[in-house]
Amino acid sequence: MTSPLQSLVATGTKLWLDSVDPQLVKSNRALGATGATSNPIIISDLIKAGEFDQELDALLHEKGLSDEEVAWRLTDRVVRTAQEVFRPVRESTEGDDGYVSFELDPLIEDPDRDMPHRERVARYVELGSQWSKGHDNRMIKVPATPAGLEALEALCAGGVTLNVTLIFSMRQYEAAREAIWRGAQRRKSLERFKSVYSIFVSRVDVYTEKHVPELSQGAQGQVGIVNAKQLWRSNQQFWSGRRTPLRQEIIFASTGTKKPEDPPWKYVDALAGSDIQTNPPATNDAPSTARNGPASVRQVLAAGGGTDAP
Repeated sequence: MTSPLQSLVATGTKLWLDSVDPQLVKSNRALGATGATSNPIIISDLIKAGEFDQELDALLHEKGLSDEEVAWRLTDRVVRTAQEVFRPVRESTEGDDGYVSFELDPLIEDPDRDMPHRERVARYVELGSQWSKGHDNRMIKVPATPAGLEALEALCAGGVTLNVTLIFSMRQYEAAREAIWRGAQRRKSLERFKSVYSIFVSRVDVYTEKHVPELSQGAQGQVGIVNAKQLWRSNQQFWSGRRTPLRQEIIFASTGTKKPEDPPWKYVDALAGSDIQTNPPATNDAPSTARNGPASVRQVLAAGGGTDAP
């Protein structure tokens, strides 16, 4: 019998876990997940929960390591562990899937540091090169900020596999895509060239509700979905004219609903059918009464929801 998550994958969607918790990685891999993403908040929450007390204690007792170095070494270890789980996917798809994202230091963008723009760009290139070295199924996650966008060409040209995150607009997406394509053309070969673009969905609806109250009641809560579909279509059109052996894909991120009255599967259902979704574990397991009584998102999808491509 086909499992619910297999039904989602059967629509054409790749499911990547929005966590690198070792237990969740193993359980979700068994359910059909083929990749994962991480960020400093995810790592911080795992540390707070005591998941890595032994590893943390060992690192803290190593001589000469600062607290910052300890944090990033632990992050590297956790991401490496997830990479090993998804490595068979990477091998079976010849590099088209099976990745785990490693997000670079968000403090690069800390306004209190007042780091000059050029230094921010250089720092992204330095760290992206450092943390990607020797990893064939690790994506380096870079934000679509001015400095992050400017760093993309050099990173891609250097062979780094990229996940551009915090994309909300067509302007950001196009700037990221063009920079990465310029970098790709500086490579000797496009054989291992892979990039993804993380479009944040539900946060757009949070923004419009607060800042664009003149939208009709019918339009509120739908802008994030429309925006994501437009970006997806632009991505399809652009890469269809470039001969890249691997797919350059959209990640539908921030798919958890923010309003209690919204069904938890709202964005999952609307965007199923293509590319990648990074659904939080809570979104997949949240109860819903929308179809045939109490159900989870997995059960809704298994019942046939979400079969239309974006």
